[in-house]
Amino acid sequence: MVLDGQSAVLSCAVILALAGAGWLVSVMRRDASVVDVLWGLFFILGTLGYARHFPMSGRAVLTLALVALWAGRLSGYLLWRNWGAPEDRRYRAMRERHEPGFAWKSAYLVFGLQAVLAWILSTPLWVAVASPAPLSGLDAVGALVWLAGFVIETVADGQLAGFRRSAATSAVLDRGLWRYTRHPNYFGEATLWWGYYLIAVAAGGAWTVFAPALMTFLLLRVSGVTLLEADIRDRRPDYRRYVECTNAFLPGPRKSAP
Repeated sequence: MVLDGQSAVLSCAVILALAGAGWLVSVMRRDASVVDVLWGLFFILGTLGYARHFPMSGRAVLTLALVALWAGRLSGYLLWRNWGAPEDRRYRAMRERHEPGFAWKSAYLVFGLQAVLAWILSTPLWVAVASPAPLSGLDAVGALVWLAGFVIETVADGQLAGFRRSAATSAVLDRGLWRYTRHPNYFGEATLWWGYYLIAVAAGGAWTVFAPALMTFLLLRVSGVTLLEADIRDRRPDYRRYVECTNAFLPGPRKSAP
């Protein structure tokens, strides 16, 4: 397998172009949350940019299908969830910290940063679509791991959406998958990225382990668990008891509260 630098450049270019278009929309709407909807689309366009330079092998078809299914569902869900809602509190806080001029600063602080990050994280997808080797058993294992993560994330998002429609804002979701981990959606997201990685390993890309490792770190320590729980105990008093009883990330049996 020989990776083509031109495919990497094209992939980066189309991701940045989408980020630029999204930034313009966010300025007009005064809502940087637009970038959340674009996150999955970055990977669809980026992977298509990679695939443009290589023969369409079975592994490339598999990878493109998995990316399209995951990214399409995620972006569609976030568009539905955020439609008509005010700017996410994370971006409101960022806006307050970086005013005046946040509209311009968000071009690189939000949209540019996430576009480049998506491009870096897509490295296993690049390796997978570039490989001419036939599919193997490891590809099947990777696809199954991806499927497990996809189902967990989809079910968790559905349970959370239903809970938000019916519960008080101070209540805590501790049923369904949320009984076994405080963040089943993030756990599912991390799992499916390790599935992508196994497919890349089957293509000779074991060296791309940094990508799923970085994604897992981000979900745990940066944009996921740590950020979400920074002040949630103040906003939802019952959440402290939930923390004492429930694992943060890896699913496990419910613990007895002290």
